[in-house]
Amino acid sequence: MTDAAALPGQPRGGVLSGPATARAVNVLAPNPSAMTLDGTNTWIVSEPDSDLAVVVDPGPLDEGHLRNVIATAEKAGKRVALTLLTHGHPDHAEGAARFAELTDTPVRALDPALRLGDEGLAAGDVVGVGGLEMRVVPTPGHTADSLCFHLPADRAVLTGDTVLGRGTTVVAHPDGRLGDYLDSLRRLRSLTVDDGVRTVLPGHGPVLDDAQGAVEFYLAHRAHRLAQVETAVENGHTTPAAVVAHVYADVDRSLWPAAELSVRAQMEYLKEHGLI
Repeated sequence: MTDAAALPGQPRGGVLSGPATARAVNVLAPNPSAMTLDGTNTWIVSEPDSDLAVVVDPGPLDEGHLRNVIATAEKAGKRVALTLLTHGHPDHAEGAARFAELTDTPVRALDPALRLGDEGLAAGDVVGVGGLEMRVVPTPGHTADSLCFHLPADRAVLTGDTVLGRGTTVVAHPDGRLGDYLDSLRRLRSLTVDDGVRTVLPGHGPVLDDAQGAVEFYLAHRAHRLAQVETAVENGHTTPAAVVAHVYADVDRSLWPAAELSVRAQMEYLKEHGLI
């Protein structure tokens, strides 16, 4: 058995659902898959002494899950007052409209098409509900509309799909762009160095107790993959499918379609920088 402390980001073991920090509780959605890992993490965030809560990423359109999120908040004496989205992929956002109906709450997101209500989300915004402070951190790359939420009081950051609790994420070309993603990872690294962020509350997988280690691993992994793709192209593997078969030969073939999205993003980045 591998010691979790030796893994990138020091993932926590045990059950994923339940309290993760003083202010954040996870309710795991029942949508496990190769892409969603154990399922989507739906986060209930609130000040310990407040009766108001914010929900981040209601998850898929699963009535049982959405009602379970509400019941979990109510059991803790909380009323859901606001819904936030890290990005628009269905496993995070498809249930948002129905959740808004059940809770009578607005939905705030970067993408106007996902919003319900007058307010969106933008860089520098501070979400405050019941004394809670969550700072909006733009982190495009996985998708163009990806956001993270910095929770200063817990020295934590909710990362959606930008950083996962296990493995690495897909840069979903053409919406996702590798250059943007690398900048976003550096922005998150700055949070760990300059703002004391220690904990990653991801959109999938376990909580990570070494935020800086996780981000450094992601940056190193991206640099390594990029070098592999560059070498593969130089050796005659000139199509994304051919690069995937060569570079990702050790990866489960069911993940190759997602890997091809990342390869397309990497090849575009290399072309933009005159490297292929």
